[in-house]
Amino acid sequence: MATQLHKPATTLRCGGIKASIWMNTGEEGTLYNTTFARPFKDAEGQWKDSASFGPSDLEAITVLAAQAKQWIADHAAR
Repeated sequence: MATQLHKPATTLRCGGIKASIWMNTGEEGTLYNTTFARPFKDAEGQWKDSASFGPSDLEAITVLAAQAKQWIADHAAR
């Protein structure tokens, strides 16, 4: 049986940081959640995501949080 991967509704990027917005539909309607990650390549050259951020990442997270909030507001109103 094939496993279907859940993909984000959208992914926003700022510098080396990304924000993924996830759409979940349930009994109470559509809900959105946002995750933040810093992609990097491991020693084997495979892409991984880190949830650890340095001081230089924080401005990008602030920008992405505002963009994610606006994206969710725009799409929740539909």
